[in-house]
Amino acid sequence: MFDAATSPGQNRTPRPPARPPAGAERDAFFDNAKYLAIALVAMGHSWEPLKGDSRVLEAVYCVVYAFHMPAFIIVSGYFSRNFDMRPDRLKRLVTGVVVPYVLFETAYSLFERLVVGSTGQDISLLDPWYLTWFLCALFVWRLTTPLWKALRHPLPVAFGIAMLASVSPSIGDDLDLQRVLQFLPYFVLGLCLRPEHFRLVRRWPVRIAAVPVFAVALVFSWWSVPRMNTAWFYHRDSAQELGAPWWCGPVMVLAMFGCSMLLTAGFFSWVPGRRTWFTALGAGTLYGYLLHGFVVKYGVHAGWFAPKWLHGPLGEILVTVLAGACVTLLCTRPVRRVFRFAMEPGMEWAFRRDAAELAREREREQARERGPRSREMADA
Repeated sequence: MFDAATSPGQNRTPRPPARPPAGAERDAFFDNAKYLAIALVAMGHSWEPLKGDSRVLEAVYCVVYAFHMPAFIIVSGYFSRNFDMRPDRLKRLVTGVVVPYVLFETAYSLFERLVVGSTGQDISLLDPWYLTWFLCALFVWRLTTPLWKALRHPLPVAFGIAMLASVSPSIGDDLDLQRVLQFLPYFVLGLCLRPEHFRLVRRWPVRIAAVPVFAVALVFSWWSVPRMNTAWFYHRDSAQELGAPWWCGPVMVLAMFGCSMLLTAGFFSWVPGRRTWFTALGAGTLYGYLLHGFVVKYGVHAGWFAPKWLHGPLGEILVTVLAGACVTLLCTRPVRRVFRFAMEPGMEWAFRRDAAELAREREREQARERGPRSREMADA
């Protein structure tokens, strides 16, 4: 009875949404934000051997650690919004996250044993070492993305999990689950954000307000350095493991999230939205992130940070500049070409070809064939 009232095309299977062309231009703002965040990560790691001699440097270190990884995780969550269990996306998860994790976890362990000379560093894929925790966390977060998208209120649930983790010392170190769970709200927040939210924090009033916010954060950080355990910023331990009462865990999860959001909003407000000299480096931030760890660890082992003059203001500025230059170099295209086998392997031999992917390739080939034919007909 209802068929007669149905329009002729209503029963057709809806066509999939149009995909952006393969060469579509990347958003300069996000590439700029990723590069600047990774540059701050490298600088923070270079400050670790120096900050014990300078209360000012340790205050700056704490402020940077309050927002640089949250900012990067939020952007990672934002770009994971479309992740599902489609075969091509699962393949990308394996080649872009799992394979680099396995290779670099192995490489860091061998580097520590053969170069640094640490006999206690065994190869263990269950115990992420140094920088590889982020790849492990990204795998877990992205794999659970469909679940977070299905929940009605994902952010409160993520907060509940993070707070429970902060009072659970029995979680242990496997897969660095403390960090995975305590940083989870930042990733889920990224999943919930839309382009208009980023445009909102980039308005001039927010940029101006960010100046006193960072000034107050630096002053408060300088005051709190001798009074607070900076390990709270790493999100890798429970409250009991940090020698605090259990109830401090949930309180600190919420307090750290609030501080991180204020500073992250200020950071995003200052990120340029136009193309700059470092915009292209934003595509290589994972390279800079994973590779600079070898430089920092070798520098500590070789005594690069030992000279007394490096522990003064001029030396700290020099180390900061060199760390920024190093991570910048590691994000460049030539370095990416050399290490693409480890970061972005094709691995076509390991995966079956998806029928939908084959159909898309046929459509692209047909479109390319139609292009020259249509031009020839126009010329005739």
